[in-house]
Amino acid sequence: MNLTLRVWRQKGPSERGRFVTYEAKDISPDMSLLEMLDVVNEALIGRGEAPIAFEHDCREGICGACGFMINGIAHGPRRGTTVCQLHMRSFRDRDTLVLEPWRAQAFRVIKDLIVDRSAFDRITQAGGFITAPTGSPPDANAILVPKEDVDLAFDAAACIGCGACVAACPNASAMLFTAAKVSHLGLLPQGQPERDERVRSMVAAMDREMFGSCTNMGECEAVCPKEISRLFIARMNRDLIRATFKGRTPPPKPLPV
Repeated sequence: MNLTLRVWRQKGPSERGRFVTYEAKDISPDMSLLEMLDVVNEALIGRGEAPIAFEHDCREGICGACGFMINGIAHGPRRGTTVCQLHMRSFRDRDTLVLEPWRAQAFRVIKDLIVDRSAFDRITQAGGFITAPTGSPPDANAILVPKEDVDLAFDAAACIGCGACVAACPNASAMLFTAAKVSHLGLLPQGQPERDERVRSMVAAMDREMFGSCTNMGECEAVCPKEISRLFIARMNRDLIRATFKGRTPPPKPLPV
């Protein structure tokens, strides 16, 4: 396969970026997209040019490190697939691929296709934990949890924090990510003591990071590589409303006339 790449190049957060065109020649359809970029980078280094910077770690669709826009779609054209697991057979010979980083105020571009996603870390730190002393690992059957709750908690916990939901959302909302982190603990018995404080803290942290509001466009669910349902957003909103009203001091009773 021979491809044309239009890649966003930006030396640093304070530098102006631009698209640069490269040719990717003799690419195997069985390569992943990141392996294709490795080949392109080897050629760039051989010519004495700076390689394209992109983030990755496991390359198994688990860690969430990889992620950028491919032809305007977060993670590319295949549903439920991360960039590192996207193979070149998903494209055609002589295609033009436009590669650019996540676009969101909260995701500052570090270099080329790499963005700063530490805003997600701060949201998680605000409440994505439990503080109950658990001691040694309890027996798996010691705490009975309904299977429906277990399945939902597992679905929410599948979030890898890649940021595709934010990049795809017209409002750059982080509601799907935050809802997944809130829900996977809020559904389990161990997460109940801090359930109300957790949702208040994490939503407040999300707002401080200047993510946009959710307007139910559904793009987040469409591009999520783990196919997390936006129903978790509705669940988080219900928890937030309940926690907000529970935390209010009831009004004083009127004096008898």
